[in-house]
Amino acid sequence: MEAFQTATDVFFVLMGAIMVLAMHAGFAFLEVGTVRKKNQVNALVKIIVDFAVSTIAYFFIGYGVAYGVDFFSNATVLSGSAMVDGQHLFASSGYDLVKFFFLLTFAAAIPAIISGGIAERARFYPQLIATAILVGIFYPLFEGLVWNNNFGFQDMIEATFGAPFHDFAGSIVVHAVGGWIALGAVVSLGVRRGRYTKTGGLVGIPPSNIPFLALGSWVLCVGWFGFNVMSAQSISGITGLVAVNSLMAMVGGILTALVAGRNDPGFVHNGALAGLVAVCAGSDVMHPIGALVTGGIAGVLFVWGFNQCQTRWKIDDVLGVWPLHGMCGLMGGIACGIFGLEALGGMGGVSFGAQLAGSLIGAVFAAIAGFVVYGTIKRTIGLRLSEEDEFDGADISIHKIGAYPEDDLRAS
Repeated sequence: MEAFQTATDVFFVLMGAIMVLAMHAGFAFLEVGTVRKKNQVNALVKIIVDFAVSTIAYFFIGYGVAYGVDFFSNATVLSGSAMVDGQHLFASSGYDLVKFFFLLTFAAAIPAIISGGIAERARFYPQLIATAILVGIFYPLFEGLVWNNNFGFQDMIEATFGAPFHDFAGSIVVHAVGGWIALGAVVSLGVRRGRYTKTGGLVGIPPSNIPFLALGSWVLCVGWFGFNVMSAQSISGITGLVAVNSLMAMVGGILTALVAGRNDPGFVHNGALAGLVAVCAGSDVMHPIGALVTGGIAGVLFVWGFNQCQTRWKIDDVLGVWPLHGMCGLMGGIACGIFGLEALGGMGGVSFGAQLAGSLIGAVFAAIAGFVVYGTIKRTIGLRLSEEDEFDGADISIHKIGAYPEDDLRAS
């Protein structure tokens, strides 16, 4: 029975990893549908290559930074090279390996989030360098604080506020960190050429493909149930509460974004994601009505934040990843300390002070990391495409082919 239980846990976590891996297709098509046609190929290539770079960075560096796991521990030396001891890795039906896979898909979400904000004007290889640094060092530093109590972070929070910082599925660890890093990237890059008039007026750039945008949102929504529910990381820890809370937050975000966004399809489909981002932290402790309210607030917050970025603050965040992941993630981390309380129908075990402190620490840490990493790359090797390459589009400039080659041939 013990062997069966272990194997079941392995399968459970593996399915979670695969569902979150599939979410990266959602990130890709959300970006493909939003950017102009001349940048669609680049969106697809960025997401899959970022995942490959993230895997290498997290396997060799990041996972060890977060959890102290060294894949070369208990190694034997053969012909001068280290070989991982198979018995060590294969123990417990390889549970440690699939847990790495699952957490890798979370880590790889960081560059996938950032990708949408810097679309249409970022150079390819400098962005890959940023991905390696962020996934190998900065993201796991904060991940380890929250999910592994590195440096006694959670002990300090609990001693100060009476409860540890609660982030069940990553409203702060993944989404807020990704979103606030993206802010540094977007500001460092600057606005797209032609986005604003000389007098500061906004020049509208409509999405290139609403069906692709909607497809991306749907893929993300479905995968999110693996993201949230399977964060339990074992069959014994699974709870239907997480699934229902994810559902309620998603629909809350859809409906409020529909109203606040005045039926705009981009806001509607991103509203679903805003609700899911916000509920991650407290999906295991909130009452479903609390999750519905959290998602509803997130839907409105995304619409407001996106409009503020584009019209007032002149932050050219193409997909609105800072409002979506940064703002809504921050709000969700704090909301966990409200709607997770027993007084409001929650499961308890959370503290508003702990949630506020942990959420703000995560946002500040990520913003600093974003400005440092992307600012350094900008000042050294350069971060942005040339004016001519940006005009031609990243597809032709970087990949030498467009999304619709036959159309390009006919046009020429």
